[in-house]
Amino acid sequence: MRAVVQRVSSASVVVDGVTVGAIDEPGLLVLVGVTHTDTPEQAARLAAKLWGLRILSGEKSCSDIGAPLLVVSQFTLYGDTRKGRRPTWQAAAPGPVAEPLVETVCAELRGLGAHVETGVFGADMKVGLTNDGPITLVLDV
Repeated sequence: MRAVVQRVSSASVVVDGVTVGAIDEPGLLVLVGVTHTDTPEQAARLAAKLWGLRILSGEKSCSDIGAPLLVVSQFTLYGDTRKGRRPTWQAAAPGPVAEPLVETVCAELRGLGAHVETGVFGADMKVGLTNDGPITLVLDV
């Protein structure tokens, strides 16, 4: 699994003009990509890593201060641009494989005590954010 994690002051996801997920306080925006060989165990490890990642103000984690997370599925994280000008998506898992694993990340975070907002899997989403720092990390588990 791959995640792009951004420390944000606020973030939101809009689908068809409706806000479907938002955090309006400091926290993390997490874009999650899934490949064919990913497992529920990797999803749980990613959730634990996100919950304990010490990148908030004062080197705190979401678990330290109860900061929210906005989790958005992002199959394009597995786009391959090494050849030509058009990315291929062959490394990205199909929806029936990816969606349950993204949901597992969210469920695991909630099980750890996190407040989790989400986008809508497979939808055309408009993601807005105020990056704080800016701090942006790529995590592979």
